Amino acid sequence: MTLHTYDDDVIAWANEQAQFLRSGHFDCLDIQHLADEIEDVGKSEQRELAHRMSVLLTHLLKWHYQPKRRGASWECTIREQRRVLSRRLQKTPSLKTCLNDSDWWEDVWLDTRTETAKETKMGFNQFPEYCPWLISDVLNPEWWPE
Repeated sequence: MTLHTYDDDVIAWANEQAQFLRSGHFDCLDIQHLADEIEDVGKSEQRELAHRMSVLLTHLLKWHYQPKRRGASWECTIREQRRVLSRRLQKTPSLKTCLNDSDWWEDVWLDTRTETAKETKMGFNQFPEYCPWLISDVLNPEWWPE
């Protein structure tokens, strides 16, 4: 039986660990690294949620601050991000705790302001310090900032 190490080849290690689990060879498991990897799955989901929320908020800010530039592309992006966010929150309800986490929102809003300033060529400080909208509005497919 070949043992791959986490540090030498993580893919081979992961496949091997999965085989050990399926075959009941629990004594061969690399428990510490398995625990780390399982935690990383959750963190990855949180990062994905934050990224999609920031993309949505960036487009909502552009929609609000640049009404003359509104177009099908922005509308499509807003609708798509809302759809995907809704689905992620439905499939992984524990992600909803992020929506009540002020540190998570602070990071998302900072990313949003930074990206919006870059894309619009407007100053970072032209955008509100905190998200001006309710999360229920942001995720509502019928709501648009005016």
